[in-house]
Amino acid sequence: MVWVIVLVVIVVLLVIFSILAYNGLIQLKNRVDAAWAQIEVQLKRRADQIPNLIETVKGYAAHEKSTFDMVVQARSASVAASGPAQQAAAENQLTGALRQLFALSEAYPDLKADSSFLALQEEITATEGRIAYARQAYNDDVKSLNTKREQFPSMIFARMMGLQPREYFEAEPEARVVPKVQF
Repeated sequence: MVWVIVLVVIVVLLVIFSILAYNGLIQLKNRVDAAWAQIEVQLKRRADQIPNLIETVKGYAAHEKSTFDMVVQARSASVAASGPAQQAAAENQLTGALRQLFALSEAYPDLKADSSFLALQEEITATEGRIAYARQAYNDDVKSLNTKREQFPSMIFARMMGLQPREYFEAEPEARVVPKVQF
């Protein structure tokens, strides 16, 4: 009789533990998906602001076509990118292009004083901060999920669920270099 009770307790504990492990993995997976969605929202917000910024700058520096083209191409690549690695590469390219566009304001004092340009520059800078925050939150959630899916015994459920490791949203080493702008 004692063995039956012990066996029932062990089975109940295993069932409870299995449910907790499975639900924990599902919760982490959903957090990673939600964090990625937040990154996409902020990237879309920034991409929507770029055409207005370019039009404002064109009024003052119409002959800087190569800079405008670079920003437009980088924006297109950013909008078309999918997945953390491809998105990170596109975002790094876009950030560099925006830096060069903002650097144009140094050569054009009227542009630097334009209220529309300043407002757009401030909004894009604020959005960059939101992107950085969302990127950090996403990477934290990815770390938690990837760690949980590699730990025993939740790794058993992760394999049964077909849960693959997620990629981090990382800046490429080239993105950390300040671009040189020459006029």
